[in-house]
Amino acid sequence: MLLEIILISLIPISFLVGYFARKKLAESKIKSAEEEAERIIKDSKKDAEANIKEATLEAKDEVHKLRSEADREIRDRRNELQRSERRLIQKEESLDRKFEGIEKKEENLHRKESGIERLKAEITELYEKQMSELERVANLTFDEAREILLKKVEDEIKHETAMMIKEMETQAKEDGEKKAKEIIALAIQRCAADHVAETTVSVVALPNDEMKGRIIGREGRNIRTLETLTGIDLIIDDTPEAVILSGFDPIRREVARIALEKLILDGRIHPARIEEMVNKAQKEVDNIIREEGEQATFETGVHGLHPEIIKLLGRLKYRTSYGQNVLNHSIEVSNLAGILASELEVDIRLAKRAGLLHDIGKAVDHEVEGPHVTIGADLAKKYRENKEVVNAIEAHHGDVEMMTVEAALVAAADAISAARPGARRETLESYLKRLQKLEEIANSYDGVEKSFAIQAGREVRIIIKPEKLDDAAAVNLSRDIVKRVESELEYPGQIKVVVIRETRSVEYAK
Repeated sequence: MLLEIILISLIPISFLVGYFARKKLAESKIKSAEEEAERIIKDSKKDAEANIKEATLEAKDEVHKLRSEADREIRDRRNELQRSERRLIQKEESLDRKFEGIEKKEENLHRKESGIERLKAEITELYEKQMSELERVANLTFDEAREILLKKVEDEIKHETAMMIKEMETQAKEDGEKKAKEIIALAIQRCAADHVAETTVSVVALPNDEMKGRIIGREGRNIRTLETLTGIDLIIDDTPEAVILSGFDPIRREVARIALEKLILDGRIHPARIEEMVNKAQKEVDNIIREEGEQATFETGVHGLHPEIIKLLGRLKYRTSYGQNVLNHSIEVSNLAGILASELEVDIRLAKRAGLLHDIGKAVDHEVEGPHVTIGADLAKKYRENKEVVNAIEAHHGDVEMMTVEAALVAAADAISAARPGARRETLESYLKRLQKLEEIANSYDGVEKSFAIQAGREVRIIIKPEKLDDAAAVNLSRDIVKRVESELEYPGQIKVVVIRETRSVEYAK
């Protein structure tokens, strides 16, 4: 019991002891915390004061730096303003000096103008006096004298202008002729072709004269059959081991020649066999015609032609004009026109195409009425050739106006191919008659002393009497002779008419 009382009494005491102990501990912690807080506050104040001092120093340095830069900039601007002010002062002084100089020059100009006015008045007075004296001496008024002088000057200018124009025309003609000759010579050198003169007959060789009787057949039935099927005349005469085929159509003549040669090789000659061989020969000739047309397009580089046009080109292989093979002539004209076009920098393909087709009408001119130019143009239109090619075909003999440069080149190439020596064949009699007629035309004009046809009739040289015809009349004479030659003569190419007027003055020193 006592123990319980003691224990009970100790409980409040332990509480009080614990309370005071905790209170003492709390007070010591509070005091320690207060001391720590005071220390922290002191340290913070020190740090804050140090930061403030540092920031103040930095601000002072920045202010000092800005102030130094501002002072330097102000000083630089002040120096620049001073320099500008000095320059302005110098310019103002220079302008003042120039202004003074200009004032002096104006004064001098005024003085000179006054002097010029005085001189002008004196000159005018003197001029009027001289004009009056000249009018009195020359018995002419001023207007009359001026008119005479102007007339004289005008005549001199006209004469000089005429001389200059004549010189320029002569130079232009010389240059043009020289350039044209160079181009034509180059074209001919680059495109030279030989032509074989063909006739209207073909000769077929026989192995022996006995073959002639077999060709004639019983009562002439074989020869009649062959002539009927081919339209060609067979001439069997005393010519040894030969038969002559005569006909104007070269294709039919070629068919007859091939058929007859096949019959001779075969040996069996009778009407049925003749008909068979003629049909085979016709097919063979058709193949040759097509191949020749294709070869012509290949040689000239002309492509895209209608197949019928190609066949017509092949037919030209068996067509001649004045002994000149028309297919070879067409190929040569195509190449010449292409070369001329390349020299003049125009359409080469158009020139070559038109040159190849320019004589296409000759392939059927014995079947269709009309000139070969019109026939060829109609064929070109029929097979859808362009209008430039059609115009070149129509215009290559001057029947219609040429629309393009290429048409003129085709006409020139045609003349070159036809007119060059050896290209065409004509009889001696017709050749001599043409030359005689050429000289007769020239000699028929009054004032002509003599004339000469030279260069195989391609030039006529006419010497006139200088006392009857002057230079202008000589020009008119050459034109008149050219017109008569064109209207009265037929000739290949062109004929040059040269009129020569020579004046000689002869005196003797004694």
